Amino acid sequence: MPRFSVIVPAYKVQAYLSECLDSVLSQSYPDLELIAVDDCSPDACGAIIDEYAARDARVRPVHLAENRGLGRARNAGMAEASGDYLVFLDSDDTLTPDALRAIADRIKESGEPDVLVYDYARTYWDGRAVRNQVSAPLTEQGPAPFRLQDRPGLLGVLMVAWNKAYRREFVEERGFAFPPGYYEDTPWTFPALMTAESIATLDRVCVHYRQRRQGNILGTTSTGHFDLFDQYDRVFAYVEDHPELARWRPELFRRMIDHYATVFTRRDRLPRGSHGEFLRRARAHYRRYRTPGTRMRRRNVLVRFGLHRTFRAFQVVSAARRRTFKAAVKLARAVRTGVLRLHYRIQLRLPVRADRAVFTSGAARGHGGDPGALEEAFRTHAPHIRTAWIARPEHQHTVPPGPRRLRPGTVAYWTALARAKYLVTDDVLDPDLRKRPGQVLVQTRQGTPLKHMGLDLQERPAAARDTDFDRLLRGVDQWDVVLSGNRHSTLTWERVFPGRYRTLEYGAPRNDVFQRATSADVARLRGLLGIPEGAVAILYAPTFRDHQRTQHPLLDLERIARRLGPRFVILARPHPVHGGPLGTGGRIIDVGSHPSVQSLCLASDVLLTDYSSLMFDYANLDRPIVVHTGDWEAYWAARGTYFDLHASPPGAVARSEDELIDIFATGHWRGSRSAQLRAAFRQRFCPYDDGHAAERVVRHVVRGATGLPPVVPLEERRPAPSACTWSPLTTATVPRPSGSRPVTEPR
Repeated sequence: MPRFSVIVPAYKVQAYLSECLDSVLSQSYPDLELIAVDDCSPDACGAIIDEYAARDARVRPVHLAENRGLGRARNAGMAEASGDYLVFLDSDDTLTPDALRAIADRIKESGEPDVLVYDYARTYWDGRAVRNQVSAPLTEQGPAPFRLQDRPGLLGVLMVAWNKAYRREFVEERGFAFPPGYYEDTPWTFPALMTAESIATLDRVCVHYRQRRQGNILGTTSTGHFDLFDQYDRVFAYVEDHPELARWRPELFRRMIDHYATVFTRRDRLPRGSHGEFLRRARAHYRRYRTPGTRMRRRNVLVRFGLHRTFRAFQVVSAARRRTFKAAVKLARAVRTGVLRLHYRIQLRLPVRADRAVFTSGAARGHGGDPGALEEAFRTHAPHIRTAWIARPEHQHTVPPGPRRLRPGTVAYWTALARAKYLVTDDVLDPDLRKRPGQVLVQTRQGTPLKHMGLDLQERPAAARDTDFDRLLRGVDQWDVVLSGNRHSTLTWERVFPGRYRTLEYGAPRNDVFQRATSADVARLRGLLGIPEGAVAILYAPTFRDHQRTQHPLLDLERIARRLGPRFVILARPHPVHGGPLGTGGRIIDVGSHPSVQSLCLASDVLLTDYSSLMFDYANLDRPIVVHTGDWEAYWAARGTYFDLHASPPGAVARSEDELIDIFATGHWRGSRSAQLRAAFRQRFCPYDDGHAAERVVRHVVRGATGLPPVVPLEERRPAPSACTWSPLTTATVPRPSGSRPVTEPR
C-alpha cells in the first residue's frame, strides 16, 4: 500500500501533461502511485499516459470510454486508489520539488489527520510565481491537529480539492464523491472540512497553480456557470442531512452569496443576455438559505433584491468614480512634477554647499555597500560635512542614526542634489541630475568585474537588453572619481567606461568591516540568523542570468542539505533581481531580505557561488570559497567573462550538483589545494582591502592625496575569524604582494 495516491485527470492538456506527471514522478518521496485518468481526451493525453505507464510501474492509467468531466474523472481515479492519502492534482498544474516529502513529514508529526491543507502559488506564462495571498490561516499557531471550529478562518483559503491531502479511509467512510458540472470542488471541500475530526496545515507552497492565457474551464464564457447553483444546493442538502453541522449555515450562506456576486461581475463568465436569469436564481437562493444576522458586503445586498439594472448602474458609477480619481491623480502628479522641476532649477542657481554630501546605493535601496561605508567614513574622518542618504520609503529603516534621510522625488531630495558638493553612488544617481561645477561625483561601482560590463555589452545583446549606451556615456561624463579595488578593476573600468575621471585604486570600502569585526561580532550575527552552534554555515549567493527570462535556481538546496546532513546549514541569498526564495526547510535559512551582505559573509563559514562578484569580497575573509559552474558555457556565451574562472578559481570548482555535494562531503572545500587557490586569488584581487580603504578615499576626496594610511601587507592582516576551525593544512603562505606599498597617488 503506497503512502500517496496522486490522482491526475486529463482532458485536452497534452501540452502540459508531461510536466505535470514529471513533477509527481520526480518527487524525492517515491512512496506513491500516480493514477492518471484519460477522460476520453481527443488529443494525445491518453497516449502520453500510456507512455509514462510503460516507463514507470507507479503510473496506473485509467481510460474512460466517454468524457465525464473533471469531477467524475476524479471519482474514477479514487476507485482505483490504494494509498493512505489521496492527493488531487490538475493536469496543467505541478507539484513543487520535495512537496510530497514535506506533506508526509507534516502528516506524521500531526498524528495522521483526516485532512492536511497546504499552500500554493499561481504561476504565469511569463514565468512569474505569486504565492497565495490568503495564507495566514496556514501559519496560525496552535495545537495540531484541530477541528474546523477551532480555526474557522481556514474557510478563507481557496476552496479547491488540490491544495489538500485526504486520508482515504476518512473519504470512504463519509462517502464523499465529486458531482458533475462546473465548480465540482464546492460540494467536496466544504463537507470534507466541516466533518473532519482532525485537520492540520502546512505553511509551504506544494502546488504551482498554472494561470493559462486561454483554456481554463472557469475562465470561459458558458452557461455552465449556472451549475454553481446546483453545487450549493448539494452543500446545504449535506448540512440538512447532518444537523450537527447547522452552526456553519451562516458562513456557508455568506460565502455562497459572495461567490454568486463574483461570478456575476466577471466579464468572462456569463454569456450575453444571461445575467438577468443568473441574478434571479441567485435571489431565489438568497431567500431559500438566508440566515438572519449575517453580515454582507455591499455588492451582495444587491443580490438579495435581484436588482440587475441597479447592479449594473452601481458598476457604471463605480467605474466612473475610478476614472475620475485616476484622472485627478494624473493631473496632481503632473502639477507636482512641474513644481519640483521649477524648484530644482532655482536651487541650481544657488551656491554649492561644501559641507554637504549625499549618498545612495543601487536604485535608492537601503544603507550599505561602498556608499554606506563611505558615508560612515565621512562622519568619522570629515565630521564637518553633514551627510544625507537617499532611500525609498520601504528602505528608510535601514538608514542608521546620523545621516539625514531623503526620499526620491521630494523637495529635500532635489535641493540636496542641486547644492551638495559631494555626490556618492554605486549606480545612476538620477537620470535628470545636472552636475554643476564645484560638485564632486564619486562612482564606487558594485564589485570587481568578472562578467562583461559597460561598452563590452555592445557585443552581448542578451545581456545588454535595452541598454542606452549614449545615455550610459553621458552619465560617465559626470563622474569625477571612480573607486577600484585592484589593477584588474582599474584597467577594466577605464576601458569599458571611458571618461575623464580619476581612478582611486584604494580598495573597496565595503570590505573594511571584514578587518574590523571580531569573534564576538561573528557569534552575535550567527545568533541573530539562527545558525545552530557548531554548524558549518554555507552562504549561497548566485548571480543573475541575463539570458534567462525567469531565474530558475540551478541547485536543489533542499537535496544538498539532506545529503550533507545536520552539520551544514545553508544561508540562501538570491540575487536582488532573482525574486523568490531559493529554498525552504529546517537547514535552509532564507536571507534574501537581509539588508547587509557583508554581515552574511561574516556569519558564514564558506561561500558557495557561481559567477557573483561577491567572491572577490569574500576572499578578504580568507575563508573557503566553492564555485559551481554548471552552466559555464551558456553564461560565457551570453554575458562573457574577463577571465576563465576554471583557470583562476578562488577555491574548489564543481561542474555539477553531485560533484558539489562530494566537495563538501569529502572536506575538499577546505583542503590545502583550496587554500592555495584562495591565496593566489587574494594576492591578485585583494591587494588594498586592509580595513582602511574608506579612510583613504575620504582623505583623498576631501583633503587631497596627503596623509593617507599605508596599505597593510596581505600576510599581516587579521580578518574576522570564522566560527569553524580548519585543519592546519588549509593555511597557505602568501608572499607579500607587489602592491603592498604606501598609497600616495591615484591611478
